[in-house]
Amino acid sequence: MLEDLFKTVTKRFYDGDTEPQEQPFKCPRCQHTTPFSVFQESGKVCPKCTYHSRLTAQERLNITVDSESFIEYDETMHSVDPLKFPSYPEKVAVLQQKTNLRDAVLTGECTIKGNPAVVIIMDSHFMMASMGSVVGEKVTRAFERATEKKLPVIAFTASGGARMQEGIISLMQMAKTSAAVQRHNEAGLLYITVMTDPTTGGITASFASLGDIIIAEPKALIGFAGRRVIEGTIKQHLPDEFQLAEFQLEHGFVDIIVERNKMRRTLSHLIKLNKNDIHQITDITENENLDDADSDNNNNNEIVNNRSAWDRMLLIRDKNRPTIRDYMPRIFDDFYELHGDRYYGDDGAIIGGIGRLNGIPVTIIAEVKGRNIQENKASNFAMPHPEGYRKALRLAKQAEKFHRPVICFIDTPGAFCGIEAEERGQGEAIAKNLAEFMSLKTPVVSVVLGEGGSGGALALGVCDSLAMLGNALYSVISPRGAASILWKDATREQEACEVMQITAEDMIKFGVAEAIIPEPEAGAQGDLDIVSKNIKEYLVKTITEKLQKDIDVLQKERYTKFRKIGIFEEG
Repeated sequence: MLEDLFKTVTKRFYDGDTEPQEQPFKCPRCQHTTPFSVFQESGKVCPKCTYHSRLTAQERLNITVDSESFIEYDETMHSVDPLKFPSYPEKVAVLQQKTNLRDAVLTGECTIKGNPAVVIIMDSHFMMASMGSVVGEKVTRAFERATEKKLPVIAFTASGGARMQEGIISLMQMAKTSAAVQRHNEAGLLYITVMTDPTTGGITASFASLGDIIIAEPKALIGFAGRRVIEGTIKQHLPDEFQLAEFQLEHGFVDIIVERNKMRRTLSHLIKLNKNDIHQITDITENENLDDADSDNNNNNEIVNNRSAWDRMLLIRDKNRPTIRDYMPRIFDDFYELHGDRYYGDDGAIIGGIGRLNGIPVTIIAEVKGRNIQENKASNFAMPHPEGYRKALRLAKQAEKFHRPVICFIDTPGAFCGIEAEERGQGEAIAKNLAEFMSLKTPVVSVVLGEGGSGGALALGVCDSLAMLGNALYSVISPRGAASILWKDATREQEACEVMQITAEDMIKFGVAEAIIPEPEAGAQGDLDIVSKNIKEYLVKTITEKLQKDIDVLQKERYTKFRKIGIFEEG
């Protein structure tokens, strides 16, 4: 198994290779041989298969933080053997000498590309970085100091779990560290976890899984109960990729996988994008060149569109119609896609992440249509599952914490209505979004790109301002569904499309939408660049206006907007 090979590599780091740079490194995964000096220069990544070898705490520190910026915390703290466990003090003493560490974690203050941060770096070469009193106390103090100094925390986790030699005291460190993380979170501060190989047991079940953003290195082992425990206890067969970083990404527990040579840059960008400073964001909106943000194209609801609703439906269902993936690079910069709902999976029908709109950090959440059968299968034909809506809400709440505006793009025929969606709570997931988005303490702007179908669209449509592309449609149910229910005849879809009043102009009339973003005569597919420009101008102008408002006023106006929608008579 790879675990045995990892031990062989680890042993060589510490057990007597007097000139390791002259020794070849044989990759335990692909068996490729590399000069050890070349392997070290690459950050201990195999040049052939990109296997990421385990690093010592000092090696991790060297490749992550700015030179001479690190100030260590609690460097003299050490274990006192609380249970008087046989041979425990001797084992600790030997490892202290071999690793030049007092215990399994290094903590301190530093800068990363000029960005101040507190770092926590675990070292699996010291008793597999198991968490006893020293690890728990140092991690807790690191979060407490970061909270006091209003600094982000970057934690590089690598651990086998709790330290058995310290018994129940070790177990209690899980609660202690988690409590410190929560106080840091309540202070509105950024916490990024970087899960490296292995992150398991009590570390996974405590502070490692509580990051605002969870990064993993490729192929890192991440889980609670280990493979041997599961197979030995319940005799369950496990797939080869079980608990690796890629498995966890697919199942919604990791935001992003980052290779080691890109880690420092990624951390720097994420710190900048997540600065909790509403004044800084406001300054950006005031100082940035907003180009033509006051263009007459914005909020132009007088543009005449003579197409029928049915013709628009055919146009927005055209295979050449642009999707969010076409618009994204033309509207936003520095986009980092974040994955998963932290509960079950990562729904490809909704993508989300962080980027910049004309210099303004924003959270982007979008329903995704595909251009071909492969893309449509990957995105479930833009019909979200519950985990898609839960991912959207997770990212929106994260945006609220850091005062980032939320921008939602709607383009769905409706929420997925299969058995599995019902089993996982589709109705509850949509309802939770409606309630939570209504009270979100940050600006929310939504744009309907094509189809806005039913509750599947409304789950991203509770906002301060809703815009629609000129040919977009917004409806209580798909026209085909309406025809089937109202007349028991799905072939009357075209008729339903016309009588339901679902065009952008109708939405302005009903008070559902505030703006129409114009499209060329041939539709958005006729000139992607000009439509992207129109969308960007609308977003910059609207977001800038919303950021100037007090949050209490913004929330009240959002509630009032929806409270007023309705046509009825009394008496």
